[in-house]
Amino acid sequence: MKSTTIYKALFLVLGVIFLGYMIYGMGLDVIGANIQKMGFWFIPVIGSWLVIYVLNAFAFKAIIEEPQLPASNLSFWSVLRLTITGYVINYITPFVALGGEPYRIMLLKPALGIRKATSSVLLYSLMHMFSHVLFWLASIVLIVAFVPLSTLMLAGCGVMLVVGLVLGFWFIRVYQRGFTVSTFRLLEKMYFVNKMVKGFMAEKIDALHEIDEQIRILYAERKPRFYASLGLEFAARVVGCAEIYFTAQAVGLDMSITESLIVSSGSSLFANLIFFFPMQLGTREGGLALALQSIGMPAATGLFIGIVVRIRELVWIGIGLLLLQRTNVQPVSKETALETVSNKL
Repeated sequence: MKSTTIYKALFLVLGVIFLGYMIYGMGLDVIGANIQKMGFWFIPVIGSWLVIYVLNAFAFKAIIEEPQLPASNLSFWSVLRLTITGYVINYITPFVALGGEPYRIMLLKPALGIRKATSSVLLYSLMHMFSHVLFWLASIVLIVAFVPLSTLMLAGCGVMLVVGLVLGFWFIRVYQRGFTVSTFRLLEKMYFVNKMVKGFMAEKIDALHEIDEQIRILYAERKPRFYASLGLEFAARVVGCAEIYFTAQAVGLDMSITESLIVSSGSSLFANLIFFFPMQLGTREGGLALALQSIGMPAATGLFIGIVVRIRELVWIGIGLLLLQRTNVQPVSKETALETVSNKL
């Protein structure tokens, strides 16, 4: 418990420093001017991300909860706070934005145990990424159907389709077989880390096999929850285009919902290709400009949308930091948990 408190305090300090640095870097005058330019539309931009986080939390809860394990029936508000604060930590963490995952495991461990906590967080992270791949694949259909394509753009869509299908196949294989043991087996063959990995494998091999089994069970034996979680995550991706649509409306840009989906997926693809920058500094604006240009809209608008997105992130980082010190995982009462189990069996 002490280590959890220290971890949360550390990220609170880092988050406050990072938030202050970002506000200073953007300038209060720039932030105020752009919020004023957005007017009323800034409220639904912020609100759309509450909807996204709620969908994310329901998807996470669907993975965590098992009818035969009453302790896994966590309160929704605990999972929602854990979801938001985990993403906030990822926002401020460079190098693949993985700081939120150890944090989630640490907070889930007292209620679920280390193996269940680890497998749940890994499964949710996989689901989050898998839904992104499916969103890209769906966007290719929209791009081909609605965007005038040059030969180069058509070739790019073809490459995206192949890459998306390969990634989709890889995710299904992971869900069928797990991936922790195979990943560490691969690391064993790397010269600089092989001795350390062998020692870890010798000590933790049973735990790694159990985590892989939890991954396999979700896909093989808990399919309703697998598809519910995937559907919720995909829905969250679709809702994510709302802030682009609302921002376009604020500046009088005649953008349809379909076009906002294309811009959202296209810009996220570009940003995720360069994934090691905190908050994707510089990459998102470039992706937005390219995506807007592809649908015949002014690329310069991408800069404004990018600024609004960053201000939205600052708002939610602030909210997440307020929640950070109050985030504890709370199971539902024992009586409610037992009643839930009996109803589901």
